[in-house]
Formats: sequence, structure tokens, C-alpha cells
Amino acid sequence: MELIAIYKRVIGLDVHQAKISACALVQQPDGTTIVEQREFGAFKRDRRALAQWTRSLEPEVVVMESTGIYWKSPYAALEAQGIAAWVVNARHVKNVPGRKTDVGDAHWLATLARAGLLRGSFIPQADMRHLRLIARQRQKLGGMLASEKNRLHKVLSDSGVRLNVLVSDIHGQSARAMVKALIAGQPMDQILDLAGRLQAGREKLFEALQPEELSTSHVFVLTEIMQHIEELEARISRFEQALIHGLDAWAPQLVLLQTIPGIDRMGAAMLLVEISAEMHNFGSAERLASWVGICPGNNESAGKRKSGKTRKGNAWVRRLLCEFAQAASRSRCALKDKFAALSIRKGHKKSIVALAHKMLRIIFAMLKTNQPYRERVVDYEALSVQRNAPRWIKMLVKHGFMPATA
Repeated sequence: MELIAIYKRVIGLDVHQAKISACALVQQPDGTTIVEQREFGAFKRDRRALAQWTRSLEPEVVVMESTGIYWKSPYAALEAQGIAAWVVNARHVKNVPGRKTDVGDAHWLATLARAGLLRGSFIPQADMRHLRLIARQRQKLGGMLASEKNRLHKVLSDSGVRLNVLVSDIHGQSARAMVKALIAGQPMDQILDLAGRLQAGREKLFEALQPEELSTSHVFVLTEIMQHIEELEARISRFEQALIHGLDAWAPQLVLLQTIPGIDRMGAAMLLVEISAEMHNFGSAERLASWVGICPGNNESAGKRKSGKTRKGNAWVRRLLCEFAQAASRSRCALKDKFAALSIRKGHKKSIVALAHKMLRIIFAMLKTNQPYRERVVDYEALSVQRNAPRWIKMLVKHGFMPATA
């Protein structure tokens, strides 16, 4: 099949860890096409040589496959030369079986791009890409922290301590102080004095804090885990401060996203560095949802609709959206009602994904129009008045602004 050329000067790059295969298709004035193939290394000098060679050809389109993370350094080198490359999905550029070589892949990329059959993926601007490093590492640290907290709970249970039976969160302020005192070997009366405002009585706490066997190995492991937990919490705090500081220029968008139920300041920051604030990069809410991989799949054959399983996309955004949906499904808002209606026929997990999809579409509309989220079901102002009115009236009476009622 002959492909009609739309672009006259195209370069395809097949990027690997140790080398980059390049193929340039340049159409001459007489209609003939010159094919130039080159190979470059993966070091800095090689990437600079690639960028200079690419710029010398003055291409209309430069396209590369998004293979892992190896495309990022060549992309940055091209970007420094003022060349905006297309990074395309590997699923869209599969070569014909039996013709799989690095040079062949580069030629195939250039051929498809020349015919206008490829579309570049969304790549945020450089400062957002740098902030992505901070946000994604913060997510990794959050997973490590959750794992260490679970491990501390298991070691405590192994020793016979059952504080988690009486306390909803053993990493709360009072519970953690009691656990640290127990590890340090303090007397039980001093440990119980740290209970603070816990609802459980001293007798029950005393029984829950009695270990069956708190050996030296238990104490050593618990001490190391507790130190690691506190170290991770301090490190996460530093990452969050760096991320928020880096997003000073996008403070209005951060405030805007926090108007949606289920999204806090850190969640808004981590979402913003992934999708950016410029929605024209995606064009529509449907394309954004497809890029994230949160919308239903489209698989139909012979008039029959088959599996609607979501496809792979940006796993970082999908994870954040599912966390937002979990929080929104437990708050007083229209999103909770949507989740309740979906969960009757879809179950919990599918309903969370569907609610995350709906929230992403809302986020797209908000960032595009620069308008805050408006709740149609719950009047938050009236809810705040209902919750706080008795306290306000009491203070007004106390300071003489209202007469005391009999």
C-alpha cells in the first residue's frame, strides 16, 4: 500500500538505552525521496550530535517512540535546539513481523509520521517535567511509609500488643507516644499518662499494652522501624514543601482544584504537575481521559461490544484520581450520590473508576474555564451555619452582643 506523503522532511528516532537509530526522509524538488540513516550513542556528546544533525536537516516533524524513560534525555537535547519532537505510543507504531530491526523501526516511524498517521503524546514543559520528579518521588515515599507503618503494626501484634483494638490509628499523636514509650521500656503508669484524649479507659489500655513476649529482637526491630517511619515523614514533608514552592506560579489553579470534594492541597499539586494547567494540550475531556487511561475501552466486532476494560495510561494520574474518588465517595456532595447509584450495579471498584473518570472531566472543565466547582446538591454555607451557629450564639451572648435568653 502506497502512503501519501503529507510532510516533506521527517526524521524518525528509535531510542534505546545505549544507542539511538535515526532515519531521515527528505523529499527533493523533483519528487524523489532521499533516505539518510545514522546511529548515535547515548552519552551527552552523542545526544548533542544528534540534535545538531537533526537541526541541520530542518525537519518538519521529528518523531520518537516512548520506550521507558530513555526518550527523555534525547527529547531534552532536541528541545534545547528548539526542536519539538513527537513522542508517540509504542502501540501505534508496531512494525510488520519479520522486519524488526533498529534501523527498520526508525524508518517505519518516519514513514508513518510522513503520512500523518501518528500523533504526539502530551509532554509538559520543562519546569513541569522537573516538578514531576519531586511529585512522583513523593508518591513513592508515601508507599514506603504505608508499608513501614503496616510492618510496625505486624511486629507489635507478633509481640502480643493489641493497641490497635482500642485505637483507630496507632500512628496518631497519643498512640505513637505510647508505642515509643513501650519500646523504650518505660513504666506502664508513665505510658498510660500519654493516652491524652483517647476514649479507651486506662484499664483497657493497660491490658492492650501488655506484650506476650517483647524480646530484644522485637525491641530492636520496632526501634528501627519507628526511626525509619519518622525519617520518611520528615523526608515527605521536605518533598511537599519543595513541590508547593515550585508551583507558586500556579497558585490560582491549586486553589481552584481544591474546591472539588476529595482533593486537598497536596493532591491538587501532584495532579497539576502531571496534566498541567493548559487544557488546550488535550483538546477535549475525552482525549484527556483516554491519555490517563481512566475511560472505558472501545472493543467492538461484528456488532457485538466486547470487553470495556480500561487501557494503560498515566498510572500516576490514575492512582491520584482513584484516591480523590475514594475521598469524595465519603463526603457530603453530589459525587457521593453518583457513587452510591453506580455501586448498586457495578460494585465498589468499578464505581470508583467511574467516579474518577467523572471527576477528571470536571477538572478539565474547571481548568479550561477557570471556574471553581459548584455543588448542586449540598449548600456548604448553610451546612457551616448549621454546624457552628450554637457556638457563635454562645460567644455573642458571652461578650454582650446578644441578650441572654431565659
